[in-house]
This record gives sequence, structure tokens and C-alpha cells, in this order.
Amino acid sequence: MNIKVSTLTPSSAEPAVSSLYPLEEFYARRAGASPIVQTDSDSLDSLSKSYARRGQAALIWAPIEPAAVPEPYRSLLVHGADMTSTLESFHKDRLCVEMLGRHVSGQEYFREVVLRLDQSGRPVEFGAIKMLLDLFPAEARQEILRERQPLGRILTESGLEFSSQPRAYLHLAADDFINRTLGLSGLQFLYGRRNTLVDAWERPLAEILEILPPT
Repeated sequence: MNIKVSTLTPSSAEPAVSSLYPLEEFYARRAGASPIVQTDSDSLDSLSKSYARRGQAALIWAPIEPAAVPEPYRSLLVHGADMTSTLESFHKDRLCVEMLGRHVSGQEYFREVVLRLDQSGRPVEFGAIKMLLDLFPAEARQEILRERQPLGRILTESGLEFSSQPRAYLHLAADDFINRTLGLSGLQFLYGRRNTLVDAWERPLAEILEILPPT
């Protein structure tokens, strides 16, 4: 069994080294946050149940190959499109944003969000995002800071050329915080991805950790 426990210390390393970036930055800042435990896919189930039996809180995750992601999560995650348009097409409803937290460091704007269906309010994604504001057109930058619309819609409506480049896929056992944000309880195994949105010059507009609830 391969286990790695994060110290939850903010890192100055390049984002590409971590499959949980920028979510780990929020956990490092949040008082009482669960430890982040990395394991392998074969051990995820048994390790998570062991933590649960002992009443210990942790966000336990393992990397997973794209081909091993089951449907419908594979169709929702393993692609080169933005998640806003993908989820709106799948659920046949517009998405709205619930802000959970944010912080700014120079031109780096971080936010934690839940994306909800506009009509029912049902949560369909938990996300942690880092954006480089100076790479966005002025109107798009202002709309981002209004914190009303999903990033994918803002980019599409701005006309800014961008592409989606998934870096990693995740299988995880949610901690209490993620369970609460997605309206879940008990031991929940979820799927997600770490994605980079780049502009026409391959500059990283945004680093995004996207986690989906049971569908």
C-alpha cells in the first residue's frame, strides 16, 4: 500500500507537480481542514473504510487512468472541453455559481465554488480554481470578479480563444467538507480531474480541480 500524507503547506513549486492543485492551497489556509492522503487505486477502498471505521477525517485520493474512469463520469471528465458547457449539455440546464471562498495574490485569483443547476439548485460540481487575471480581456476579468457566472461561460462569451488540457484524473473518498458542499453524507467515492485552460499562446489562464458528485 502506497500512502502519502500531505502536510498542507502552500508550495512555491509549479502547479503541474500536484494533481490536487489548487485545492490543496485552500486546505492549507482553512482552519481544521482534513489531512490529504494520497494512495494507489488498489488501496483506496480499504484505506478509506479503515479511516471511516476509526472516525478519522481525511480526503483520500488516488490517481486513475482515463480509461478506468467509469461512465457517466468518463464522458463528463475525459475530454478537451470546458466543464461548464459539458455539464450544461448533460443536465440540460444552465449552471450558476455558489462561492465558498476566495483569495487574491497579485494577479492570481483563487476561488472555491459549487456549480449548481439553475432550476433545481442541485450541486453538480465542486471546484477549486486559480486564474491569472492579467491574461483575460478587461470585460471578462470584471465578470470573473463579479463571481456570478461559471468560468467556461465567461470565456465563451468573451470570444477569447482557449483550450482545455486535462493533466490528471482522480478517484477520491470525500471528506466532510466536500460532502457538505455537494449535499452528501457518509463514505462517498467520487471522480474528478485537474485541468488547465490555456490561451492561443499556450499561456495558462486557469488551473482547475473539478470534482463531480454521484450522478
